[in-house]
Amino acid sequence: MKLLIVVDAQNDFIDGVLGSEQAVKVVPNICEEIKNFDGKIIFTQDTHFENDYFETQEGKKLPILHCVKYSKGWHINDDILNAWFDHSELYPFILEKYSFGEYSWGSYLISIFANKGLDLNELEEIELIGYCTDICVISNALILKSLFPDVVIKIKENCCAGSTMELHSKAIDVMRSCQIEVI
Repeated sequence: MKLLIVVDAQNDFIDGVLGSEQAVKVVPNICEEIKNFDGKIIFTQDTHFENDYFETQEGKKLPILHCVKYSKGWHINDDILNAWFDHSELYPFILEKYSFGEYSWGSYLISIFANKGLDLNELEEIELIGYCTDICVISNALILKSLFPDVVIKIKENCCAGSTMELHSKAIDVMRSCQIEVI
């Protein structure tokens, strides 16, 4: 069984306060990957709150309010969400996360698989796509590689965008060195 994790494909990372030209350019690639993916799909949503963001460590180091729960910037990009609607599943799995990497992937996946009557031991491959390569994509890829060392973890490079092109490339190199397959 294969799993696709669409990391933080939210408006603020694409054309919002933390967006970039490169982030916009990969939207069609992400849409194609979702439409053609043969497996289960999970979306993550970076989630912050206006009342305390600047008090958090992230807010102090990145003082740009983004992905505030229920704001336009927090929502998954419409084109990407519509690509999911062309996929065969009835409802997407959406995981709100409150840090770069989701520390509860193990229990979350156990719960999803159990609810669907699936065996987590049948998981052969996890592919990650999305934003930002050098922050959230790499964090989640490394967590998943640690939790599931015998599962193939893949990153589809042309379906990711980083904070900058240079940081995107560096993150790709680091993931390769950690036995994450880059395609």
